[in-house]
Amino acid sequence: MLIQLEKIEKIYEIGTVKVPALRGVDLLLGKNEYVAIMGPSGSGKSTLMNILGCLDTPSGGTYTLNDINVSEMDDDQLAEIRNREIGFVFQTFNLLPRATALHNVELPLIYNGTSAVQRRKQALEALDQVGLADRVHHKPNELSGGQRQRVAIARALVNRPSILLADEPTGNLDSRTGDEIMEIIEDLHEQGHTIILVTHEEYIAEHSNRIIRLRDGLIERDEAVHK
Repeated sequence: MLIQLEKIEKIYEIGTVKVPALRGVDLLLGKNEYVAIMGPSGSGKSTLMNILGCLDTPSGGTYTLNDINVSEMDDDQLAEIRNREIGFVFQTFNLLPRATALHNVELPLIYNGTSAVQRRKQALEALDQVGLADRVHHKPNELSGGQRQRVAIARALVNRPSILLADEPTGNLDSRTGDEIMEIIEDLHEQGHTIILVTHEEYIAEHSNRIIRLRDGLIERDEAVHK
């Protein structure tokens, strides 16, 4: 099992008030799954995404990722897990504006000490994988929104992570470009990548094979997508 959550809780303290965001979530995700996480505002889906992505730690419960208990790791240990195991794709792309597509994709490899020759090779392969082999020396302001998101996907893939975690990946794109990005994500799943997609759009979630619906910090429904 790639991901195992047991009784995951997250409580935020605002002054003297304790606000529960997750109330004991149990979840199993296997390798090469394609899962969408949905829920209304305040349901806990962003908190769950942050915990799955090792951006935050739970207040209670156990999170096991690739047989490693990450629920009690410190910030440095979590950063290492993020760099090695998780590729992130965000709604706002999060690219360095003055860096080329190639350099943006190389960044995670710079952080983990990969040699210059090897990181260039992996970055070029990742850009080719998303159809941007002819745009490697372009900066973000020279690219369309869809191309920028492709760069972000290439950056997420360059470390060959266990999980691709996509948070509203089409949120800043028109519908046609959004469909193109979803096709890329679907292709990546078919190539063997595990995809976790966070979205509030039903038609985006339906690209996945399984939808997990949250409400009030709990899983309300966990259902297969019939295509």
